[in-house]
Amino acid sequence: MLSVVTDDGSTQSGSLTDEIVREGARRMLAAALEAEVNQYIAELAAETDEQGRRLVVRNGRHRPRTGAIEVSAPRVNDRRVDQSTGERKRFSSRVLPPWCRKSPKVSEVLPLLYLHGLSSGDFVPALEQFLGSAAGLSPATVTRLTKQWGEDHTAFQARDLSDRDVVYVWADGVHPKVRLGQAHPCVLVLPGVRIDGTKELIALTEGLRESTESWADLLRDCRRRGMRDPELVVGDGAMGLRKALAEVFPAARHQRCWVHKARNATNALPKSAQPGATKATQEIYNAEDRTHAEKAIKEFAKTYGAKWPKAAAKITDDRDELLAFYDFPAEHWIHLRTTNPIESTFSTVKLRTKVTRGAGSPAAALAMVFKLVESAQARRRAITGAHLVAVVRAGSRFENGALVERSEAAA
Repeated sequence: MLSVVTDDGSTQSGSLTDEIVREGARRMLAAALEAEVNQYIAELAAETDEQGRRLVVRNGRHRPRTGAIEVSAPRVNDRRVDQSTGERKRFSSRVLPPWCRKSPKVSEVLPLLYLHGLSSGDFVPALEQFLGSAAGLSPATVTRLTKQWGEDHTAFQARDLSDRDVVYVWADGVHPKVRLGQAHPCVLVLPGVRIDGTKELIALTEGLRESTESWADLLRDCRRRGMRDPELVVGDGAMGLRKALAEVFPAARHQRCWVHKARNATNALPKSAQPGATKATQEIYNAEDRTHAEKAIKEFAKTYGAKWPKAAAKITDDRDELLAFYDFPAEHWIHLRTTNPIESTFSTVKLRTKVTRGAGSPAAALAMVFKLVESAQARRRAITGAHLVAVVRAGSRFENGALVERSEAAA
C-alpha cells in the first residue's frame, strides 16, 4: 500500500491518498458532465416551440450515483419528438451512461483520469478506460475544462490576504515530476496556520529553490496582497529563503526543519555511524525542554565532532534556529519542528505526477499540482492547541512550551 507522512513524521495507510485522488476524479468527472450538458443545450438552442420557448433546457440534477465516485449529473428536459417514431427524444450522457455505476479498474484509472485531463489527446482514452466506452467530448470542450484549472490557480494567487492572519508558515521548494518552465525549477509552496488554528495553503508558484529572488518575489507578492509578518517560518534552511525572509518579513523568526537537518548531518557520516546519529538527533528535538536539548547537542558534538567535524557543525552551527520551537506552545511543537505538513501533502502529489512523463504546458502542469494540493488541503485539520495560536499572535511569551507572560491583548 501507499504511505503518507503525517505531521508527526509517522505514516499511515494509502486510504487518504486514494480518497484525495478519488475527490480529484469526482471533480473532473462532474466538470466533464457539466461541459457535456452545456454543449448539448447550446447546439440545440435554436429549436423552439410555437411560443418561442426552447425545447431543450436544463432541469435540475439527478440523484447522486453511488460507487467508487459519487457524482450528481445534471438533468436535461428535452421536449423534442422523433418524427419517425413519435417518441420523445432524450439526452443520454456519453461521459456517464445510465448503466454506469462502477468499474473494476477504478483504483488504476482514477489517477489517469485526473492527470491525463491536462491533455485533450489523453483525456478521451482515460475516460474510455474508466467508462468502458469512448466519451463524446470534443477537444474544444476538454480545453475549456482544463483551462479552468489555470484560471482557478491564477485567481488563487491574486486573492486578497489581508482578511486572514497567518501566524505560522511552512516554506519549501518541492520537485514533482512535471515539466515546468525554467531550468531545474521546482514548486515553491507556502502553507500556513491562521489565527484560528486552521491550516491553509497561502501561495504556490514555480521558482528556483535556492534562489533568493524567487523566494523574495513570492514573499513580496504575499505582502503586497495584505499578508503580515508571521510569528514563525519553518523551512529547510535554503539560503535563498533565509535571505528573502530577512528582507520581506524581518519580524518573523525562522525554525530549521529537523527532518532536513538530521538528514544532512547523517549524510556527512559513514554508514556505520548513521543509525546512532539518527537516534542522537531525535533525542535533541524530542527533548522535554531547551536545557535538555542543549545538553543533547553537546553530546552529539562530543560523540561525532572529533572524527567528523562537518557533521557535528551542521547541528551546532544552527543551534538557535533548530531550537526556536521551544519558545512556542508545547502543543504546537509537533507541527513546528519540521516541514512535514508540506511533505505529507506533496507525497500525494508526487505519487500522482510520477505516472505521467509530461503534463502539457508548464502552466498546465503547475495548475495540476495546485489542484492536487487543493484537494489534499481540504482534509487538513486544525493544529493541536488551536486556541493558543491567537495567544501567540497577541505577543504572549512562552518558555519551554509553557506560558510565562500573557500579553494584555491576549487577556
